Formats: sequence, structure tokens, C-alpha cells
Amino acid sequence: MREEFEKLAAAGKLDAKHIEPLVALTASGYCHHRSWGFGRIKAVDTVFSRFTIDFQNKSGHHMDLGFAAESLHPISRDHILARKAGDLDSLRQMAALHHLDLIKVVLQSYGGQATLEQIQQVLVPDVITEDWRKWWEVAKKEMKKDGHFQIPIKKTDPILYQAKETGLADRLLTDFTAAKGLKARTAMALEALKSFPDLADKAPVADSIIAALNTEIGTHLRTQPAVALEGIFARDDIRAAAGMSPSAEEHTPAAIWTAEARFAPLFEATSASKHKRVLQSFKESSPIWHEAVLGALNHLPAKPCGECASMLIHEGKMAQLKDVLAQLISRHSASSELLLWLAKERSDAFADILGPEVFRAMLTAIERDQFNEKKSNRLRDYIMADQQLLVDLIGSADLEVIKDLTRALQLSPCFEDMDKRSLLARIVKTYPAVQSLISGEHGKQDATLVVSWESLERRKTEYNELVQKTIPANSKEIAIARSYGDLRENHEYKAAKEMQKILMRRKAELEAQLIRARGTDFATAKTDVVSIGTIVDVTDTNSSQAERYTILGAWDSIPEKNIISYLTPIAQALLNKKAGETVEFESDGKTKSVRIDLIQSFKA
Repeated sequence: MREEFEKLAAAGKLDAKHIEPLVALTASGYCHHRSWGFGRIKAVDTVFSRFTIDFQNKSGHHMDLGFAAESLHPISRDHILARKAGDLDSLRQMAALHHLDLIKVVLQSYGGQATLEQIQQVLVPDVITEDWRKWWEVAKKEMKKDGHFQIPIKKTDPILYQAKETGLADRLLTDFTAAKGLKARTAMALEALKSFPDLADKAPVADSIIAALNTEIGTHLRTQPAVALEGIFARDDIRAAAGMSPSAEEHTPAAIWTAEARFAPLFEATSASKHKRVLQSFKESSPIWHEAVLGALNHLPAKPCGECASMLIHEGKMAQLKDVLAQLISRHSASSELLLWLAKERSDAFADILGPEVFRAMLTAIERDQFNEKKSNRLRDYIMADQQLLVDLIGSADLEVIKDLTRALQLSPCFEDMDKRSLLARIVKTYPAVQSLISGEHGKQDATLVVSWESLERRKTEYNELVQKTIPANSKEIAIARSYGDLRENHEYKAAKEMQKILMRRKAELEAQLIRARGTDFATAKTDVVSIGTIVDVTDTNSSQAERYTILGAWDSIPEKNIISYLTPIAQALLNKKAGETVEFESDGKTKSVRIDLIQSFKA
């Protein structure tokens, strides 16, 4: 096409400087535009001096030759974009069988380097049609073994391809040496560790890495103990992988724990993936490790709190852990992060701690955090998100405690109005008796239960026994049964949980009754009509048989003595009737008619 372009230039239809770019474009057949992206040149029209190009979103687009020469960049036929357009099937086959060849094509298309994001964008979903993550993990392992690829630690840094192959040992040491600072070198040491199984001779690489780490660890012991500790861990892992023995002159974790008196800051400064190992090293270095860990609980984020608690429990320190938690909760000094961990944990092992006081402590912690801009609202968000949390915490509480908690929540500035209503609705669902407290309305008169003082005391005694003894005992039974292991086959655990449901149901029933109950001694009962607290003599109009009914409170029935509750059908039929009146009511499935002969006071 050079001759045609030269003729156009001679005729003044094309600038001479455009000839070479146009020859390159027509030779490759593919191009790239900064706005329209990849394009395939379909035709060259020398009559009208234009290209016909298929862009991704502009098929059959016409472009003036001069404009094309200045705005388009030619793309080689070997470029990944060109091969996708011209022979996609072969690329898919390459992806399935030859991972490194495909990665090589991509990297060479972009000058020998490309980021992981660039590689993914160009291959997915056209070439890699299935699970990209799985494909990439396999490809990355192959690249690490191959001597032509350099894979950076940071995903945002480019992956490099070099024509000259480098041995694995040389590559590991080159990457390690290039890292600056103990933190970066520790990361590179851990990356090198992954390739140790593929090394024929591990000792030379291990010696070099260990020597360099030891030098830098010594300079970080006091200034950056957390970084030094992770360096020690990496060094020890390298040595173990190489089958080497430790040196007596090397720094150990004990040196750091001796110099670093505060456990919490160092623990929090280490990587989350190393927390268990940090705890283990601290335990091995300090005979009173558990005291420091217990003291740190209130100063750590939720996840590290969980790691510390797990270690304490595993080492038989559950009793001490519960004591500390109980003290912090009772004093309302527990941090929001500690309470967040406890809320998420919420296992039966902590059943004797979890209760309404925990929610009070949560309100206090959230209020306290409002004055600290660095604190997040993770605890508040979790309370709103977990529909069961508040219900679980107040489930075994006394009704008066629930009332106080409801008032505290109503006055709390921690929650927006709609969020507060949502929480109050959860309380009402569990404790319908507090509805009037929230709405400001009182129950209707017909919802009141008239009871004798004696029966009221009996119900209160039953309720107190249930809340103070039976339910706590059941919670301990659940915790003990849980410790037996597999809950799917743990019959003691299932039985205890079923009993818990029965006890909580009875507790709710008693609360609903007690909130409505009004005690009386029946001394003021009227006798001009049948009323609560009266003895009524009647005569059956059919059999002429005399009967006597004593009408008392809702919980005072003794059927064998004809003492009946005013709520029974018989009493309801008799109430407010005068002596001499005839009354009909249902009894044993039959209609019964009686005449009222005498009304007298039960108290008299």
C-alpha cells in the first residue's frame, strides 16, 4: 500500500508525513484509539482516502486517512488484543493447556510487564471463561517455578517477563535483597518460604536470608518491637524449612517481651495472621502472661479480643476471664470493642454473664465513644443488625429490670429515633407488659386481674424462684452440657435447651399476669348484687337443689369447694345480679338455670 499512499501524497490528498504511519497500520491490520479502544481495519479506500474500521462499539466506522495516521496506533498481529480478534479459540486452548505461554503473550503485548488487573481485564471473560481466581492461582504457582517471570508482593505492581532465565535461588535472593527495611524483608522472606519446596539446595538461600534478618532484627528490638517479632517468626520459619539449627547469639521473642513491658500495644501492632503465634510466644516468655492478657482485653479491637479469650480458655483461665468481664460490665467500664466481641461470641459458656446489664454497659460504651472521634460505631451497628441480640440479653431479666432498661433506652442519645423504636419494639415483642410504659398508655380496666393478696404473693414467689434460681441453674446446665462436645449428639445439651424454652415461656406468662394483677382482701365487696368477694346461695330451678358459690379472685379457684374465679362462665353469669333473679349459664355442656337466694360478703 506504500505506492498508493505515495500517489495520494503526490496528488496533494495526503501529507507525506502520514505515509509511514499508514503503512504500519495497514501492515498490522489492527489499531488502538484512545477513546474507542481496539479496532480491526477492514478496508482501505484510496479513492475516498479513508479506512473502514470495526471498533468494539463502532462497527464499520469510516475514518479519513490523515486523521487515522495521527489518532491511531498500530497493534502487532501478535498482540493479545489482535489474537483475541483473529484467533480466540487458540487462546482459549492455550489458557487450558499452557498457562505460562498465555501470560507471556499478555506481558509481551504490553512491553514485557503488566499488572494483575491489566491481565485480568484482557483475559476475562473472553479467554478465561470459567473461574478466574482458580486459574490464576495455578498460573502463579507455575510462574514462580519458571525463571522468566518476576511476581511482586504488591498486587498493584507490574509482573515482569525477562527473556533470560534466572535460577530460583538467585531470584529469591535478588527479590529479598531488593526489599528495603525489616518489614519489607520479612514479607519477602515469607514469599521465599513458599518456594522452598522447589529448591534443590535450601541452605545457601536460608543462610543469606537469616543473616540479613538477624542484622535488622537487632536494630528494631526497642524502636519497633512488633516488626522485630514478626521478623523473628519469619527467620525461624526459614530455618525450620531448611532443616537448620538455631544460633545461640540470635535474638528470640523472649528478648522482646523482656524489653517491652506493655503487651496490648505490641499485640495490636502485629499482623492479625500472627496473633496466635504472638500470644504463644508471650505465654512462653512470661510466667504471669495471663494477667497481662486479661488487662489488655479492654484496650483491644474485637477480633484480637477474641484471640486473647480463646487462648485464656484453652489454657484453663475461663474463671479469671469471666471475673474480669463481670467486673468491667458491672462497672460500665467495658470498651465497645470488648462488648462487640462478647455480643458476637454469645455462646452458652458465657450464659451466666450475658444479661440485661451487658446491654446497659453497651449503652454506656456507645455514649462514651460519641466523645471520641476516632471511635467507630461498630457496636451500635451490630446491635441494630443482630435482631436476636437484645432479646437474648434481656431474656432472663426481671420485669422491673426490663422497665428500667426500657427507660434508659428511651433516654439514650446513642440511637436515632427510628433505630430506637426498632429496639423498643424488640423489647415489647418479648415483654408485652412494657407496652404501656413505651406508649404512655395504661391498660384498659377489663385487662386488670383482681386477685387475693395471698395468691398474688404465691405468684410473685414462683416468679422470683424462676428468675433467681431455676433459670440461672438451667443456664449452667447448658454450659456444662455444651462442654461435652458434639452438639448434634449431645442429648444433655438438647434437653437443657428444651427446658430453657419451657422456663422462658413460663417466665413470660407470669410477667404478663403480674403486670395486670391488682391485689385485694375483698373487704369492700358489695352485697346488694353479686360481686367479686361474695358468697352466693342459689337454688336449681329444675331440681330444687340448693348450691353455694364463693366468687373470688382470678387465681383463687378451689373447684372441689365451689370457690370459683370471677372469670369463670358461672361467675360471669352471676356477677351484678340481685337476690331473687334467675340466671342461666352453661355447665358441663348443658344449660343450667338457678335462682339467687342470698348474697353475703366472703370477708364477713
